[in-house]
Amino acid sequence: MENEKCDLIHPNGVKEKNLEVIDGYTIKYHANGKTIWSKGKMVDDMPDGYWEWYRLDGTIKRSGYFDMGEPVGEWITYDSKGKKHKTTNRIK
Repeated sequence: MENEKCDLIHPNGVKEKNLEVIDGYTIKYHANGKTIWSKGKMVDDMPDGYWEWYRLDGTIKRSGYFDMGEPVGEWITYDSKGKKHKTTNRIK
């Protein structure tokens, strides 16, 4: 299992969310450093494939697909209980 922890700093000096890479999945954490903010795969420094975002309490907030950094296909927004609220179709 590959496990890489990173603290990224933007050129403007703002610290990016803590992240780690596990089995090819990039996992970013909320500011508390404990709960997952997002997870998915990166290819050539761009999101690719299926991604999910989460609230602080761990419920899913949004999910969708990327094709080399471009959002494509069905994107789902979930309510505060993690139930499907809205679906949007993205065309590349």
